Amino acid sequence: MAATVLVVGVLAAALFTDAQAQLRARHERAALLALRQQMSSTRRVLSSLTDARNTAAATRRALGDSVGTILGQMEATDDTLTTTDRTASGLGLDMTTLHTCLGGVQSAYRQIAAHDSPGATADLSGVSTACLTLDSGQDEGLVYPFDFPDPFVLRVGGTYFAYATNSAEGNIQIIESTDLTQWRAVGNALPALPKWARSGGTWAPSVLQVGGTFVLYYAAVVATGGEECISVATATQPQGPFTDDSSSPLECQAALGGSIDPSPFVDTDGTPYLEWKSNGGAGQGATLWSEQLTSSGTAFAGVAPTQLLEPDQSWEGGVIEAPDLVVSGGRYFLFYSGNDWDSANYAVAAATCRGPLGPCRDLVSQPILVSGSSMSGPGGESVFSDPSGSLWMAFAAWQPGAVGYPHSRVLFLRRLNLG
Repeated sequence: MAATVLVVGVLAAALFTDAQAQLRARHERAALLALRQQMSSTRRVLSSLTDARNTAAATRRALGDSVGTILGQMEATDDTLTTTDRTASGLGLDMTTLHTCLGGVQSAYRQIAAHDSPGATADLSGVSTACLTLDSGQDEGLVYPFDFPDPFVLRVGGTYFAYATNSAEGNIQIIESTDLTQWRAVGNALPALPKWARSGGTWAPSVLQVGGTFVLYYAAVVATGGEECISVATATQPQGPFTDDSSSPLECQAALGGSIDPSPFVDTDGTPYLEWKSNGGAGQGATLWSEQLTSSGTAFAGVAPTQLLEPDQSWEGGVIEAPDLVVSGGRYFLFYSGNDWDSANYAVAAATCRGPLGPCRDLVSQPILVSGSSMSGPGGESVFSDPSGSLWMAFAAWQPGAVGYPHSRVLFLRRLNLG
């Protein structure tokens, strides 16, 4: 009997030990499987990081090659100019001014290559007057001889602040002037983008002053989906820095191809509105819109947007954009650009509107500002006033013989008569 009990006890112990061993084995297999899955996930992450690193390295190499090529071309040009000073002087060129301009631009490119945007900004400011003198364009309205697309000018007291599409100077470049003739580069008005926006694609800025707050509207690209949308940022001073902590865009109209080119307008009773363009989609072409804003200017008042204008003129080529609404003498004027921005066919037109929500109709069947001997493809216009109440139009244009990207669109100002 004792022997039987002993055998049973030994068997029970063996079974218990075996059960524990099997349990440990199952745990170890589960742990091993989890470890393999984790390692597989880690390998995918490392592969993605490697691809991203390789892409970034390739981008840096391409940028370096591009800047290097440009610097090489400029240095070759500088050498050529050095050997042709006498001939150039005979043609009426000021070689000292020419070398000053070229040297400053060369230095700015070197600062860009070194990722020093403030240094590049300072270099461009330092030679702006010299380069402008060489362009001899002030009689035609040229005031800033560097790339400054989609300009918007805001007057605050005795100072004018001009904002433009992203460039080497940052997401939203900004320059300032006290006389509308001499302009100084300030730098980047929008140092950081919201998390939803893709870097390197911010354009068509405009600013509304609401008391002591400055509200910046701009177009950006959604990082995850690629939609073109409008966002809003604020600052306590016109030169920024503006901050945008939004979790999503202010306006997108994804079904209509996205929303771009925002421009604020304040009616005679103080009510703010925002005008913009939808790119076109769902059977509808490019369209200009308007919608009332809240008193802060940072959100819509809850009323649906109203359509202002669609392309209906042959010269527009099916494209209208860059709306800018102005009220003068009790009349509402809507200025806009039409046709291909990357060509000499781009131009500025005007319409009259019943009010800030339309309806609007073209003043004439042709644009009011077109390519000429001193510029090509004017557009991206905005209208502002000086202290005397006179109206001015700011716009960008290509220089003749240098039309289309990657050439620069420089800043022009011209008086505007709506009488």
